[in-house]
Amino acid sequence: HVQLVESGGGSVQTGGSLKVSCLASGDVDSGYCMGWFRQAPGKEHEALAASEAIATIGNDGRTTYADSAKGRFTISKDNAKNTLYLQMNSLKPEDTAMYYCAAGSGVDGAAARCRAIYSWGDGTQVTVS
Repeated sequence: HVQLVESGGGSVQTGGSLKVSCLASGDVDSGYCMGWFRQAPGKEHEALAASEAIATIGNDGRTTYADSAKGRFTISKDNAKNTLYLQMNSLKPEDTAMYYCAAGSGVDGAAARCRAIYSWGDGTQVTVS
């Protein structure tokens, strides 16, 4: 079992940058895909599996991005620290959301999301104004 804890969210002005992190603990070697998702305000009632996928990174280091993230966001991970990151630049008000990290067993590259997700973090709020 993998536990995920996000951090680094906050408030930022339009055009600013923010880097969120996700610390993994437990059986971290079991996962193949790590990814970031987000839920916009008003969608908190939706299942996490229906969240908007932002980016993924596989054990081989390959990354995928949703169109909304391409050119602005960068996903990365530090295996030594068991930490996943999402660097977000040129932020827009529509990026305001709760950001969640997830671990899954595979990658759906076309959709920029992990498959067979077995663990979610509790989320970190990002507000852009």
